[in-house]
Amino acid sequence: MPSILAWIDHDAKARERTLRILSLFQEKESRDELGLGAVRDSFADQLFPGTSTIQTRLRYMLFVPWMYDALEKRRLTAKQFAVQADKQERDLVQPLMDSGDQAGVFGKNAGKKLKRLPSSVYWAGLGIWGIRMTPFSQDEYHRRIEETHRRRNALLLYEKDAKARGDDIDVERRRDALSWHPRLPAPPDDYPARADFALSREEAEFIRDRIRVACPGSLLSYLALHCAPADSAAPWAHPDFGRFSKQHQELLTHARLFSGVMHSAALSYNILLARLRSQDGLVAEHQARFDQWAATVPLGEIRAWSIDRLWALTVDHGHAITPRTRAFVRQWIEHTRKAPADLLSNAEAMRLIETREMALKGARSRFRNRRALEQWGGYSGVGRLVYRWPNVKVLLQDLHQGLHRRA
Repeated sequence: MPSILAWIDHDAKARERTLRILSLFQEKESRDELGLGAVRDSFADQLFPGTSTIQTRLRYMLFVPWMYDALEKRRLTAKQFAVQADKQERDLVQPLMDSGDQAGVFGKNAGKKLKRLPSSVYWAGLGIWGIRMTPFSQDEYHRRIEETHRRRNALLLYEKDAKARGDDIDVERRRDALSWHPRLPAPPDDYPARADFALSREEAEFIRDRIRVACPGSLLSYLALHCAPADSAAPWAHPDFGRFSKQHQELLTHARLFSGVMHSAALSYNILLARLRSQDGLVAEHQARFDQWAATVPLGEIRAWSIDRLWALTVDHGHAITPRTRAFVRQWIEHTRKAPADLLSNAEAMRLIETREMALKGARSRFRNRRALEQWGGYSGVGRLVYRWPNVKVLLQDLHQGLHRRA
């Protein structure tokens, strides 16, 4: 199936259109109905650490620490700190909406009533990229802010005494007292009254360097350092693929094959449900997608594919890929290797899909629960896995534009 994602160029309207399509893609097509999320995320975290499918724009990686750094200087109580953080994130919506580029604004539709705040979306990535230095979860950071103030007071007294004695400053102790990277660029003078997504060159260089230092072996780091943004539907279709390291090429090859094979499992699941609902039009729609998949599947590669190597590359990389998941994947690959075009008429293969979904959903299985079947929207996980690539393209484009900005 051809990608529905257009490249994000320098035009704000084009970026907005792509992010809107991406949002629909995530909501309707990327659900993990067959329990493949651990494999998917293992690939994605190795390739693009610190990213997620709900990150929208790169400058949020600075908006969040700017907000918290300013609040820390006010020395608020823990209760006040959390309340003010919540308020300031909601207050940021309107300045971003007033900018010339509204694509990716958290709260674009909900305004100050948005349910998920950017800080919660970017918190993990900020830690992985080394911008956030506090090791705590966001809630714990809020709760322990008064402890942070006390620790810094003690540090000031310690350093004052050390200076009086002529002793050297304990760099590690000072570092432990930081919540945010010491070279975090200062916000613009008119921030947060005015805000947009355009990174300054200093800001872009800071983020690029954080990715380089914190994620040195990742494809994200290589792309940020060496490649211009590319118009490709998937990371393995990047025009610089031949320049990638052998490690990245191998990882992407396995990611591509996994995406391709398991796409047919997702389509088969949707066809089975559409048949149960007696929706002939929907059956035909999913069947057409399946037929297109069967006509283009790289069968020679799949038959030569080392499944043991797939697990060597994905297991024990921060995600628990269970034996049941591995067994399901292996069995589906074996069915595919025999006759991909005949999967839908293969009773054993269809039973594999049903039993997998029933094992995962239990009483909520759409094969068992009529109400759950009636509530099904008609499209579950029918998009090909591309491992956050649409989001990563947006972030890299923002970075590229900042690095090439004059000031």
